[in-house]
Amino acid sequence: MDPASERFRQFVLANTSLQSPPHVPEIKLHLADEAHELWQRTEDELATIGLPPPFWAFAWAGGQGVARYLLDHPEVVKGRSVLDFASGSGLVGIAAAMAKAKQVQCCDIDPFTAPAIRLNADVNAVKLDVRIADLIGKDEGWDVVLAGDVFYDKPLADQLIPWFTELALRGADVIIGDPGRSYFPKNLLEQLAVYSVPVTRVLEDAEIKKTTVWRFPN
Repeated sequence: MDPASERFRQFVLANTSLQSPPHVPEIKLHLADEAHELWQRTEDELATIGLPPPFWAFAWAGGQGVARYLLDHPEVVKGRSVLDFASGSGLVGIAAAMAKAKQVQCCDIDPFTAPAIRLNADVNAVKLDVRIADLIGKDEGWDVVLAGDVFYDKPLADQLIPWFTELALRGADVIIGDPGRSYFPKNLLEQLAVYSVPVTRVLEDAEIKKTTVWRFPN
């Protein structure tokens, strides 16, 4: 094992505890109880300033919505190849694997997500393929592409909308969970389900977020 990976793994273990996201109690994740101190510790660990927030340490509302939808509708992914984009903790990918997807690939650009996802996969006794890579604009033939809470930033949204649209038009099921983020293009999508998802007040402006699961039309 790469020494840096083991260091990251120990960092995840030291800064989280096993918890079940309230909307998907079937799943256990290594999650943090606070954000700002962990963010600072992440920067200290890598001796880098200006890192993105530790998205991997929290069960965001959009991801909880998609995970709930997959566990309730396993036929969406059963026997199919799945990409969990911007995977974070791996919550959505774990739900896909539990719903009997043929193969689940979890992708993120944060190096801390790799040990976090692997630890969470082990706890839930599922197998996931973890990649630290920017896959925006790529197409590796996935049957289903899943994402939660990815439309919080306009430059990112401007890249994701044409990519997701292209994947959907070639036949992939592109399913997104969103709790009303500013740059979500809901006028382009089909609504699949609506949930009231409990979230941490540290990260959100409310304790319950109305979260919708959407699908890009084919």
